[in-house]
Amino acid sequence: MTLQLEITPLISLAAGIGILVFPNLMRYILAGYLIIVGILGLTGLSF
Repeated sequence: MTLQLEITPLISLAAGIGILVFPNLMRYILAGYLIIVGILGLTGLSF
């Protein structure tokens, strides 16, 4: 049995937890998330 994980949902989960734990850092977490997802989309990496 092989477990195959996508990176985008993991990043989303980490960002959501970070926003819940540190609400004051929401803009930085959101910006980091958008940058990472944008880079992954531009490079065409399919994790």
